[in-house]
Amino acid sequence: MSRLKLAVNAEMTFPALPFYERVGRLHQLGFRVGLWSLDGYDVERLASIGATYSMIDGFGRGNLAFPDAADAMIASITEQIPLAKAIGRPLLNLHGGKLTKDGPAMNPISHVTGAMWMNARSTLCRIAELGEQHDVDFTIENLNPLDHPGVPFHSALDILALVKAVDSPRIRINLDLFHAQKDGGNLINLLEKCRGFVGEVQIADVPMRDVPGRGEIHYANVVEAMVRLGYDCSVGLEAFAPGDCEAELARFRSIFSAYHD
Repeated sequence: MSRLKLAVNAEMTFPALPFYERVGRLHQLGFRVGLWSLDGYDVERLASIGATYSMIDGFGRGNLAFPDAADAMIASITEQIPLAKAIGRPLLNLHGGKLTKDGPAMNPISHVTGAMWMNARSTLCRIAELGEQHDVDFTIENLNPLDHPGVPFHSALDILALVKAVDSPRIRINLDLFHAQKDGGNLINLLEKCRGFVGEVQIADVPMRDVPGRGEIHYANVVEAMVRLGYDCSVGLEAFAPGDCEAELARFRSIFSAYHD
């Protein structure tokens, strides 16, 4: 497995380049590559680029809260697994529920009940079994409720509770610090609580989803904490870099130099 620790989302960088050229450029620069949905993309062509893919969206419908929706989620995951394996087994990323293109939950849930918690745990156990069967791994991402209202199990601590309850190495947290900052902050304490259960840390700066160093999060302190706490997962930049992308990616690499060197 590649030891590259820094990943960059190809959907959000080098916007002037055709998509496959973006992927190739990120690979040339020495980053893992993060993707959203593979819908509409040529999986064989992606595989031929030779990039190490860090993460893709792992499902296309459903949610963790209701049995029928959970069945739909499982079915959509089984459709994604062959695509993930074809490009090298990136993490398959999940949320508590599928999002609309505008951000809110497709089927918004305002209150999570005990029955929903039980269904979420049992569904994630089924997903862990899929991971064992197909040798793929999953993450669950925290989402802030301002940009993504109606998503159940949206907070990092909710997801941590579910991951601990499932107790499988196939299910880990995609700890998104951009969302966490907009959903209460206290990032270093959160990193401490989630240590040992994180598959990837995703980052962007607040409030404008910029690269680190352009907003309010002191990422140098975050990096120091990650090193101190023994984090060894990939760090995925999911931020807009509309200007000089190479310069912005160099800033990202520099801020995280103590982590990836």
